[in-house]
Amino acid sequence: MVVIGGGPAGLSAALNLVRARRRTLVIDANRPRNAATLHAHGYLSRDGISPLELRKLGRDEVESYPDGELLSAVVDGVTRVGEVFVVAARGIRGGQDRAVTARTVLIASGLIETLPALPSLRVYYGTHLHSCIECDGYEKVDAALALIGESVDLAQRALLLGQWSRDLIVFTNGVGAISDGDERALAARGIRVERRAITDIAGERGTMSGVQLADGEMVPRTAGFVRPQWAPALGYADSLELQTDADGLLVVDGGGRTSAPGVYAAGDPTTAGPQQLIVAAGAGAVAASAINSDLIGPLNPA
Repeated sequence: MVVIGGGPAGLSAALNLVRARRRTLVIDANRPRNAATLHAHGYLSRDGISPLELRKLGRDEVESYPDGELLSAVVDGVTRVGEVFVVAARGIRGGQDRAVTARTVLIASGLIETLPALPSLRVYYGTHLHSCIECDGYEKVDAALALIGESVDLAQRALLLGQWSRDLIVFTNGVGAISDGDERALAARGIRVERRAITDIAGERGTMSGVQLADGEMVPRTAGFVRPQWAPALGYADSLELQTDADGLLVVDGGGRTSAPGVYAAGDPTTAGPQQLIVAAGAGAVAASAINSDLIGPLNPA
């Protein structure tokens, strides 16, 4: 069994598989999308833990079982050869390349995240600015918040974010992603829409102070959320011709089964936008149960 991706979904699946006495290899490039985040929230019994520490704990747990193995590598390709899959992995940091054969493959690799093109955004991302409202909204309660994005769901996200602060301005960066009707509905809730273009995030010594507009005005804001563009990183699985939805994400059933027998998926590659870590971990556990059951097969084969 090969698990591609060592985030909460992949590690949760791997832990449940090794506990079912399934020999499991987790291949992970160790480039998590939430690397800039200092604290992860909403994960029962681990609220506030560093995401990197959570990954380390998960890796250690998987490797504590005799059937668990982790490989630091980038997956270059997955191909079906007869009744098995060949997973080609390229070692990183001096590690060796490997070609692994497996009866089943679980895809739990993350998404490619593209943030708004603002020069100083990365300085504040993970501390003052975040992308997951459910994950970090509580820590910004009653702050003067900015919501920055260009997506069609910006108004809905603003409505959600208004639960944590009544001092909220939505910045569309010059892109008309919010209709006039939605702007009026947001205004009725005390949420302002700012349509002028943005040039940067203002601040000093790592402390955010506002949003700099292209016309020179600086709008005071102490924190906020950005709406990145997300895209699945699934090029390595092209030869499998897996069914995807309109956003390029994998279509799965309730057990994480994809359109290709023997290939499963859980976590970010299967749902639009980001997931909370605990949701991704649950999806991994569900997929692991389906994988184990499918490998056992029916009681009375036809």
